[in-house]
Amino acid sequence: MQLTERHVIDRADPRFAVIDEAAFKSKNLYNAALYLIRQTYIFEGKYLNYNEVQRRMKAHEAYKALPAKVSQQILMQLDRNWKSFFEALKAYNEDPSKFLGRPKLPRYKDKMDGRNILIYTIQALSGGRGKGALQQGLIKPSGLAITVKTQQTYVDQVRIVPRNGFYVVEVSAPRHADKDRPRRGQQLGKRCWLPHLTSEGNQWRKAA
Repeated sequence: MQLTERHVIDRADPRFAVIDEAAFKSKNLYNAALYLIRQTYIFEGKYLNYNEVQRRMKAHEAYKALPAKVSQQILMQLDRNWKSFFEALKAYNEDPSKFLGRPKLPRYKDKMDGRNILIYTIQALSGGRGKGALQQGLIKPSGLAITVKTQQTYVDQVRIVPRNGFYVVEVSAPRHADKDRPRRGQQLGKRCWLPHLTSEGNQWRKAA
């Protein structure tokens, strides 16, 4: 079971511009790696898996524009998107009637307006005490000159998800942090947390 704490960063927040720049760089890497995979798949008929793409992209300027651990997560995300495409394509070939049309290749993100997710594993969070522990309840993503306050003492990873005009910082706490979770409806500062059932188990989300 995971606990997920969410923070909204809107345009009025001074951290927005810093995050937005990094999300733009994330988009650049996503598109550059996607181009490599698409061209190989279309013209050579073979798929480049994560390990091969990571090897080829390590010297690319888009890869080096972000911390290595973050760039690796972007390439893993892209690999998952391609695997989902192949699964959908297999299902389509078995029974096309279940689909409105043939599944399409993963698409590029808009060159100017596109943004992509940023994922920071514990190895990409500075200021920790080791094994996912944080100091003074502050999250410090590697390469970003920002901090995010959290109620969690331990974290597994932090995801910064682009939305329409704002970003959502998702702090995932490990299973053993469950003993410190808030009771149903309990107020934590300005945040209210409610249990949220997902495919990964119970999570905590901010009440609407």
